Amino acid sequence: MRKPIVLRVAVVLTVVALLSAATWWALTRDADRPPAAAPTAAPSSVVPDSAPPSTSAPRPSAQASSTTTTRPRPSASASVSTTSVPQGRGSFPDAGTTGVPDGVTLKAASTTSLRIRKAGTVIDRADIQGEISVEANNVTIKNSRIVNAGNWAIVQRPEASGLVVQDSEIRGNGKDRLQYAVLNLGSGDVTILRNDISAVSDALSTNVGLIEGNYLHDPIYFDGDHTDMIQSNSGPPAGKSLVIRGNTVINTLEQTAAIALFQDFGVQHDATIERNLLAGGGYALYGGAGKLGTSYNIKVIGNVFSREVFPKSGQWGAVAYWDKAGSGNVWRDNVWADTGRTVAAD
Repeated sequence: MRKPIVLRVAVVLTVVALLSAATWWALTRDADRPPAAAPTAAPSSVVPDSAPPSTSAPRPSAQASSTTTTRPRPSASASVSTTSVPQGRGSFPDAGTTGVPDGVTLKAASTTSLRIRKAGTVIDRADIQGEISVEANNVTIKNSRIVNAGNWAIVQRPEASGLVVQDSEIRGNGKDRLQYAVLNLGSGDVTILRNDISAVSDALSTNVGLIEGNYLHDPIYFDGDHTDMIQSNSGPPAGKSLVIRGNTVINTLEQTAAIALFQDFGVQHDATIERNLLAGGGYALYGGAGKLGTSYNIKVIGNVFSREVFPKSGQWGAVAYWDKAGSGNVWRDNVWADTGRTVAAD
């Protein structure tokens, strides 16, 4: 269940000027959502930010250790078993199949935050303690480690689209709040593939794009948080969709969700949640119903609900806020990890 949020807003004032009113409310986490109980070295086209990152995290090591072997990497469209997973997590993503691949040597660690203003920029093998602000189209961040505290590790600004984040480790420093690992502020597409994300208040927030093959786990609670590992606050722009496929999403807290489709700013629609392993939160899944209208074209297919955090998957159950009567809404082949039996949408 959710409770009203009292979020400490200690943010650099220039951020306020960049955000629209709706975006600002997204960062302060709208209190109308259902209540929840609180838990008992860069390319030349990258311009350093003028201010250093606000974090007291220990400086990462200058290089990642190299190895002569490379762990197998699942393809973006690799199939994920939806049968019973009584032991461990089966073929779902984990620390061994996500994050910086073995054999990749990171560049010298940097404590400089980055502003990306050139379209097509590629950040590869970076080791960054700070934020990455994406302000241009078709930016790729890959094979990198980003550690930060504050509002986000990576943000795609409203004017940008086409961000790809893949094969990277993104996390907080373990003692200060990192609100988002990746936040999409506008309506531009994002693609999030095979990343290992942890120690955050919220992992991923976007209304549009593809989230596939990631390992999202071990969030950290700070006073006033509403913790969601993947969240969408409204449906995508007309003609677009949100696809969440083949991820391991484990929220070890009592609130709010592993995956959450909310109606903060619009009716939920055209979202596919398919072949994920889900556990934890108040409910493992918030299914898109809300006060702004009946959701439609929401497809929840072939997901595996684990009891590894709570006996009901989430503290209160597997799913809440599901519109059974919504046009095009599909609930099919969703099962319990330990028994393989069908999970019903109430």
